Amino acid sequence: MHRDWCRGLAAAAAAALLPGAEAAAHGFAGDRFFPATILTDDPFVASEMSLPTVTLNPTQSDGSRELDLGSDLSMAITPKWDFTIGSDWAHIRSPGLPVVTGGTGLTTGTQYQLFINAPHEAMALAGLDVTWRNTGNLAAGAPDFTTMSPTIDFGKGFGDLPAALSWLRPFALTGNIAVDFPVQTKTNGTLNPNDVFYGFAVEYSITYLQSEVKDIGLGTPFNRMIPLVEFALTSPFNRGYAGTTTGTVQPGMIWAGQYFQVGAEMIIPTNSLSGHGIGGVVQLHFYLDDLFPHGIGRPITQW
Repeated sequence: MHRDWCRGLAAAAAAALLPGAEAAAHGFAGDRFFPATILTDDPFVASEMSLPTVTLNPTQSDGSRELDLGSDLSMAITPKWDFTIGSDWAHIRSPGLPVVTGGTGLTTGTQYQLFINAPHEAMALAGLDVTWRNTGNLAAGAPDFTTMSPTIDFGKGFGDLPAALSWLRPFALTGNIAVDFPVQTKTNGTLNPNDVFYGFAVEYSITYLQSEVKDIGLGTPFNRMIPLVEFALTSPFNRGYAGTTTGTVQPGMIWAGQYFQVGAEMIIPTNSLSGHGIGGVVQLHFYLDDLFPHGIGRPITQW
């Protein structure tokens, strides 16, 4: 699916990870740092880049296996508004058939930060994604119709829990919901349904544990790790496709440094329609506004 790539990581991750780093950066709500997640969208505006995201998907019901190489870029226009662009290249092997390769379509988007509540470690944004027709190889999964997808993304840390529940304070929850609206309801005799996409990630920050709850003495690289589990489902709801929900569960780990992050997750299908067996994904993600704070990583305007 076109959201199997992530949009971001807080560019100044060092604010939570390195002493003396500047704390006024995206991805932070108070003391809470929200990392970029791979499967689900992020709840913050950013200047960042994922290159590459390598995904080996579970085997499909027809025996095919797909390997995707993805990239995406997000650039801040203002501190609260950004523009995103991303695309994947697919390599598909099917039993008894020639290998199929090609782009899976171009997606562009824009996002606006609705709020950041520091005391309650909460944030949310609204966005609009557009996946464009005829921007890839139809045989590799590129669409032959354009789809517009309004989205809401949110994040909530649990650092405001009472002292009696201090060991739960490193937990955080991020999530998003989107609805796909095909510009054409039918192409080449095939109906194009509306889909609801909904996903969330449960994270446990070792950095938050050691800096805000109790220092348990973990050193590099473990002090920068964030174990997490992501869940995402896509549910068509009309035009004859109702009841064909697909999705994945993806347990994994993110390591977040000052200028980049590395993430890796297993891919476990939720049902037979989603495939069978286990897949995996790894991603290298750069914080452009930390790498180039006075250049391309800076918002175009401070408005």
